Amino acid sequence: MEMKKTPSAGEADADAPPQGDVVVAVAGQNKHDTLKYHLLGPSLTKAGQDSVDQQKVSEIIYTASKGSKFFNNEENKDKILTQKIERILARKKELEKLDLASDRRKADEYIAELELSRDLSQVIVHIDCDAFYASVAELEHPELKDVPMAVGKGVVLAANYPARRFGIRSAMPTYIAEKLCKTLVSVSADFSKYTEKAQEVREILADYDPRFESASIDEAYLNISTYCREKDMGPAETVAQLRREVQEKCSITISAGIAPNAKIAKIASNKNKPNGQFQVASDRVTVLAFMRDLPTRKVNGVGRVFERELDAIGVKTCGDIYAHRAYLPKLFGEKAFQFLMQCFLGLGRTNVQPAEEFTRKSVGTETTFREISEKQALRDKLRWVADELEKDLLRTQFKGRTLVLKIKLHTYEVFTRQVAPPKAVSAADDLYKYALPMLEKLEKDMSGLRLRLMGLRCTHLISTKKSRTNFFGIKQQPQHSRELPSTERPQNIDDEGWEVWPEEEFEEAARQERQEEMEEMELLSQEEQREEANRRHKAGREILPNPKRDYKGDIKDTTGESSWPCPICAIHQPANDKDFNSHVDYCLSKQAIKEAVHRISPRPATPPTALSIEPEVETTRHSNGSGFKRKGRPPKNAPNRNKKLFFG
Repeated sequence: MEMKKTPSAGEADADAPPQGDVVVAVAGQNKHDTLKYHLLGPSLTKAGQDSVDQQKVSEIIYTASKGSKFFNNEENKDKILTQKIERILARKKELEKLDLASDRRKADEYIAELELSRDLSQVIVHIDCDAFYASVAELEHPELKDVPMAVGKGVVLAANYPARRFGIRSAMPTYIAEKLCKTLVSVSADFSKYTEKAQEVREILADYDPRFESASIDEAYLNISTYCREKDMGPAETVAQLRREVQEKCSITISAGIAPNAKIAKIASNKNKPNGQFQVASDRVTVLAFMRDLPTRKVNGVGRVFERELDAIGVKTCGDIYAHRAYLPKLFGEKAFQFLMQCFLGLGRTNVQPAEEFTRKSVGTETTFREISEKQALRDKLRWVADELEKDLLRTQFKGRTLVLKIKLHTYEVFTRQVAPPKAVSAADDLYKYALPMLEKLEKDMSGLRLRLMGLRCTHLISTKKSRTNFFGIKQQPQHSRELPSTERPQNIDDEGWEVWPEEEFEEAARQERQEEMEEMELLSQEEQREEANRRHKAGREILPNPKRDYKGDIKDTTGESSWPCPICAIHQPANDKDFNSHVDYCLSKQAIKEAVHRISPRPATPPTALSIEPEVETTRHSNGSGFKRKGRPPKNAPNRNKKLFFG
């Protein structure tokens, strides 16, 4: 394991805030304390913040923003959350009087079922570029490397590690950052340079896993199992080599997490930042021990709201989840229960594939701006959004059968309206034509409509790609979503006919929370120009196709098919007989696993204080053709990020 030495307290700048611990706001605290914690925002867990006195930071944010519309909205949201927590606690008090033995048995049965899906055969890596925007800026301005520096005018898009020691982080207004550090240097963003540098890194990643998955402009997942086998190298050695190569060729550093699944790999990549790596061994006991003491906020998918709710009932770490397993479904719902049990067990997806292969559910665009109320200005803004959405639909080759209008009021309240046009739409004229009546209806219903954000999104997509012949010689029509009658739809199928996994929903909710926080901070600041804000909204979310390389780094012929769709799950697989047939075998084993679950009588799951009492449940395994053993397809509730069409 390779570790990066963190700067000592003596190396920090003289006017850095004193060190201190973060205290989670819980029910019973002063209402101002809970609000101050809420104002710290969703970026609280960013690397480089551990030694910062967050109470001092929250005081500065509280004082600087008090009286603003943003502050009033956050205060109202905090009040609503506090009331919700009080209801949760009251409900829990009632449940404590009941006999929940049956609920515990059901939870233990679900745990046993999840254990059948545990896959320790893969080596998943999550890489994250260190302070990416700031690092790219330092290449052009090396004199800023050791001084507090932030990228972004008006709102901080990224901060280097010297600045993070003052509590400065992304989504923070620049004027608040300058109150935290009077010597802060702010530079303008240059998204073209970030894209160029990201592509340099991606070229290297493709040599280690041609099917790596871009999570954003500066992070990615890789499955290095095949590379390690072919090169006869260990995971830690391979990742260290990868990091050195990126630093030498791209002049920036990356940090990495190595684990048996994507969930743990992402958590581990934040352990030894910057320029470090951390490995969680592919062993059940090690995984459970790693998760046991992990604060729930460290898990991707647990934001500041869910963290406070869990903390209120006594769940501070993932290890605390087990003791509350009987209460969780009744307090938070079935999906939250499933997600939390996966967190307790340290389960996550092992499938890694290019981002462009994930079937899209929607295409949309939105923009923030200073408050607008004049009718013509609102229509001009709607037309601009329609033009932008047309470009995105053309680029992604989709039309939409449903059009959604999203607005954010001057009070920061968000509303959406949708319409189903008589035909699938993609042209700006049509988008504007069908969106305008929705805007007019909102103007009529909300007298004196004043907006800060407007967006359009197309859902129920239809592909405009030409049909092609698949692996079996059958001419395929372009894929599009289809709706199923409610009587045909299984429990884990959503309204759009997509198979839903709890992990995906909670991670998406966390991403949305961070996105909304950035938008609100942009509006709180009076300095940032609209053009930079609009560029940032798309930066990091537009993911280019993976470079076409094999493991040896040779450029592949891109004229032929690089992947074939699986006839069972419709997910694209590498275009070679061995891997493709192995995957089909893997998909076909889904029913075998279901039968095994019903055949085996589940035993009580291992509590967090006795991790090694229960042996791992064995199940049928199939060779994946790469020398590793892959388990059969997990049950429908097992963790998996993918969403697939349900064929009924």
